[in-house]
Amino acid sequence: MLPNLVVLALLFANPPLSTRIVNGLFDDTFSGIYQLSPFDWSLLIPYFTILIILSIYGIHRYETMRVYLKHRHKLPKEPANKFEQLPKVTIQLPLYNERFVVARLLDEACKIQYPRDLLQIQVLDDSTDETHPYTQRLCNELSAQGYPIEYRHRTNRRGYKAGALQEGLDTATGEFVAIFDADFIPPTDFLARSIHFFTDAQIGVVQTRWSYLNKEFNILTQVEAMLLDGHFVLEHGARCGAGFFFNFNGTAGILRRTMIEDAGGWQHDTLTEDSDLSYRAQLKGWRFVYMMGLDCPSELPVETYGFQVQQSRWAKGLTQVAKKLLPAIFRSKIPLRLKIEAFLHLTPNISYPLMILLSALMLPVMIVRFYMGWMQMVFLDLPLALASFFSISAFYLFAQKELYPKSWWKSIAFMPMLIAAGVALTVSNTKAVLEALFGIQTSFARTPKYGTDKASAATKAYRRRSGWLPYIEIVIGSYFVYMAKWAMDSYNLLAIPFIMLFVCGYYWAGFSTLYQEFRHRLAWQRQRKLAEIS
Repeated sequence: MLPNLVVLALLFANPPLSTRIVNGLFDDTFSGIYQLSPFDWSLLIPYFTILIILSIYGIHRYETMRVYLKHRHKLPKEPANKFEQLPKVTIQLPLYNERFVVARLLDEACKIQYPRDLLQIQVLDDSTDETHPYTQRLCNELSAQGYPIEYRHRTNRRGYKAGALQEGLDTATGEFVAIFDADFIPPTDFLARSIHFFTDAQIGVVQTRWSYLNKEFNILTQVEAMLLDGHFVLEHGARCGAGFFFNFNGTAGILRRTMIEDAGGWQHDTLTEDSDLSYRAQLKGWRFVYMMGLDCPSELPVETYGFQVQQSRWAKGLTQVAKKLLPAIFRSKIPLRLKIEAFLHLTPNISYPLMILLSALMLPVMIVRFYMGWMQMVFLDLPLALASFFSISAFYLFAQKELYPKSWWKSIAFMPMLIAAGVALTVSNTKAVLEALFGIQTSFARTPKYGTDKASAATKAYRRRSGWLPYIEIVIGSYFVYMAKWAMDSYNLLAIPFIMLFVCGYYWAGFSTLYQEFRHRLAWQRQRKLAEIS
């Protein structure tokens, strides 16, 4: 989801023109005066090959913006027809150890405006902690008040979320299934505004836009909101408007039950069961609708490690879907344009392992290119910069302009943090992508949710360990510190600001995770002592 965020730092790892003016007068890039050795070529060829691959995804961002501008008027705002008799709907609420947000979720789900005799609310709880008895008690209380709510608890967690959703269908009474994750607050008019799209028998999914309860919590949540806005405004908007395949996001949407069954049901061989089902269904001919005008508030991860866990799960899952379904997509009879778009949609996370390779190559390439002329900047680096980095800036700022036309310019100040956040994901997402490519199975890693209260979020403790990840990030950040020192010693001043983005990103990821983990460890120990005393 976040490719190419740090390419510019790699592109401008060259002596600046001010320090090369004499050599520039007698530039030897193409004159043959400086002869590249085989070792030089062994560095430069993979370096520029990787940059070209990353630039393809950057160009795709420009294409996404163009497609969005061309087709945004086609995005549906209201359904063309309405049901004469409303259909039955099942709301599924999948949970796993969501103690801090479950009460809010249940309260909001019960407020949804829909005839009670046509509504079923399934609480699908796989919790292994105190969430289980707590949620069961809440459901019993709501059921006693007349709400059509049912509680289902599993102890095996087979298939994780996909398994819970599939098993829930066994007792679901609705023709349509709305799904909300634990950290979402469904609007009361959610069904009233979206259910009538299904009067078209070819519509299989209605997906709504995410908004954010805690966007102003800290800098990280503001950056996360910008990243997700790019996805929900431009990517979904362009794909839906142009008739391309796009994915149900696993929550804040409604699915036709017969579509789920026709596509083969919920399958749990990937970590993004939503994208997997989406592509299988669209290959079967089902159409998806995206409602940008209907937003569903959600909670963003407030800590670095939680953000990394969420993004690495998405990166691994989407890569698994690509590995699983791209052969079928290319064999299908859909137009070539749809196949190319599907490939670019499912494979962008390959950028992360490529970024690791570029990070390793950057210092030796800087040394090699020190002896080359500045004209290469014009012929090589500038086109790649325009294709990669500037597409990132344009993409996310344009999304902000679409959502917030009067205040979008304030987002400009967050672009350096957005790039640093991309750096912070490099190691964890590289691990996730490699696991997907080599078929390494891992358990579903949940993203901690705290509720929207800032004070309570600072004291609530989830027991988790990030392992070796932050230490690796600190080591890589230190490598870039050394690189910055070399650039300074060689008067390569233009590269220093961009190298420092790497330093800030890796150090931010590593040190903030260790600090937050230490704080949580203390809170966990305090909780245990209080429990022992009581």
